[in-house]
Amino acid sequence: MIPTLDTPRLILRGHRPDDFAASAAMWADPAVVRFIQGTPQTAEQSWQRFLRYAGHWAMVGYGYWVAEAKADGRFVGEIGFADYRRDLSVDVTGIPEAGWVLATHAHGKGLATEAMQAALGWIDRRYPRTFALFDPAHAASMHVARKLGFGAARDIAYNGQPAVTLWRDGPPRTGAAPAGP
Repeated sequence: MIPTLDTPRLILRGHRPDDFAASAAMWADPAVVRFIQGTPQTAEQSWQRFLRYAGHWAMVGYGYWVAEAKADGRFVGEIGFADYRRDLSVDVTGIPEAGWVLATHAHGKGLATEAMQAALGWIDRRYPRTFALFDPAHAASMHVARKLGFGAARDIAYNGQPAVTLWRDGPPRTGAAPAGP
């Protein structure tokens, strides 16, 4: 049910139980969560996220992949799409939310861009538009998003805090109506 995607340096695949330790360690790293939630996650919180990732595929037909290094099988991070039904000040109903998070050992190597290019190629065949949500201070991740074709930044509020959405229209689909603003 979960497709496997291949990039020059990565394999994107569904989560397995043996991925949990590496995932939980990543989400417990203050450097990783600094601009995501700000607080390192407990093992319990990471397990809930882990299950959400698996559930997305069953419930909405898309979700997050584990990014694994081809060279040595090492856990690199988690990337993909979600429908979190967020209470945002902009309507995102039916629009997959793109996201990527990498373990610190994988930062600064272009792996987020590489992985998301493959993931966007997959989602573009299914949905005409995606968006991503950012802490306004997360310049590095917004830079990645812009390299991937996300733009049309909107300053919004999320949980009473400033946030930014960036939007991306996929390639035109035959017979599809153009995406809105």
